Amino acid sequence: MRWVDIKDSISNFWFEFKRQKTGLLGIALLIFWILVAIGAPYITEPNIPEKWRQSAWIDYPKTVPPTWTGIFTGVKEAPHEIIPMEELQKYTSVEDGIIKIDIPYNMKYDIPPQDIVIRNISGNSTNRRLRPSLSLYIVRPDGKTVTLLSGIKIKGATDIQIARDNEVRKNVIEWVKQETGIQLDPNKEFQLMTTLDTLRIVFAQLTPDIFDSPQPLMGEYHIIIEVKTPKGTSVDLSGTEVILTGRTYGHLGTDDKGRDLFAGIVWGSRVSLTIGIATAVLTVLVGIFYGVTAAYFGGWTDEIMMRFQEFMASIPSLPILILLGTYFGGHIALWQIVLLLVLFGWVGIARVARSMAYQIKEQTYVEAAVALGAGTGRIIFKHMMPQLLPYAFAQMALSVPGAVLAEASLSFLGLGDPTQVTWGQILHDAQVAGAAVNGYWWWVIPPGLAIALVALTFVLLGTALDRVLNPRLRRL
Repeated sequence: MRWVDIKDSISNFWFEFKRQKTGLLGIALLIFWILVAIGAPYITEPNIPEKWRQSAWIDYPKTVPPTWTGIFTGVKEAPHEIIPMEELQKYTSVEDGIIKIDIPYNMKYDIPPQDIVIRNISGNSTNRRLRPSLSLYIVRPDGKTVTLLSGIKIKGATDIQIARDNEVRKNVIEWVKQETGIQLDPNKEFQLMTTLDTLRIVFAQLTPDIFDSPQPLMGEYHIIIEVKTPKGTSVDLSGTEVILTGRTYGHLGTDDKGRDLFAGIVWGSRVSLTIGIATAVLTVLVGIFYGVTAAYFGGWTDEIMMRFQEFMASIPSLPILILLGTYFGGHIALWQIVLLLVLFGWVGIARVARSMAYQIKEQTYVEAAVALGAGTGRIIFKHMMPQLLPYAFAQMALSVPGAVLAEASLSFLGLGDPTQVTWGQILHDAQVAGAAVNGYWWWVIPPGLAIALVALTFVLLGTALDRVLNPRLRRL
């Protein structure tokens, strides 16, 4: 075929395709998903796949909603904030062997941070009896000072979490009792030692019902860290950072391991597009080749091939995939998923391709090729299969949603590839953690919507292609 003819064919196709508004929407969505997949390392972080396999992201809050939820709830919750050493240096002073870090914090939220974490503070000593010690105070806008920790010894690399520390809870309860004169029942005080939301009390107004319904005290707080370094001791703060663990995080919140779900959704688009497109292309090519071959040879060859096709069509694919996943050790690699989906996905396409190939077989140019002595492979690949390309393109687009849903189903059942970031794996983790029961909607809805949107993208494209490339549908 000449280049001019190819150019005219493309021009005519685009002229017809532009009239399909759903097809244009499908192209726009496809471009969006391709850009998301390609730009994943730049939109999030380049090491997300490796980082995702970690047991927990300790720098991130766990199971918190997105930052924008306050728009709908009307409640301002403190976002996540990490203060690195470069910024801490601006608040650091040293006097008489005492390192003082005075961090200002503007509390303008209805609900304060859930924790204060001091990470990577390292102490060294030449004397076994002497160690650097750390104290933590919070100076409130009303002028009152809360001592959270006092004289904690630093031995080697140390991480300090405030909110769940029993000593901190005890100090806060005693401080409230002293400031307000509240007398607590021993049973209630024992219960508070395990259930107290420590920072919600520290950042609250001193009222008689502070433990039952704390009201936020807004204004500028000062988080003061004092590190005493007696003679013969030293402290390394080069890698230290202070984390104000938020009640909200990012665009889509976090899961129970603290993983950023937005990063998971973005990186999951790569897997979904790869599996969907690879499976669809291979499935359609195998199905068309099988159907055309059966039609060309006819006779007993056609009968045997069609009986095998009917046998494969009668096998329930999902239970077999589950059994194979169990056989492979409970998990299936992505390339194995593609091969298994192709193994069970070609049967319907083969029957349609066979019926179309029977009509093409009777065309004059095919009979002329046979009369001229053309080989079987040449006739099938050069004269018959190209005539099925319009059907193939439309079927490829329409086959992608099924492949994406199949991978998501296997991952949701815990049989997917745990080393990859996939939407199905995110839904599996959510189901294991009881996200729907506990109301963690941000963990369930976004991956489900992503799967639905990718499926819609290729359904729109496939339907439009079918209307453009199928002459009978184009006249309707």
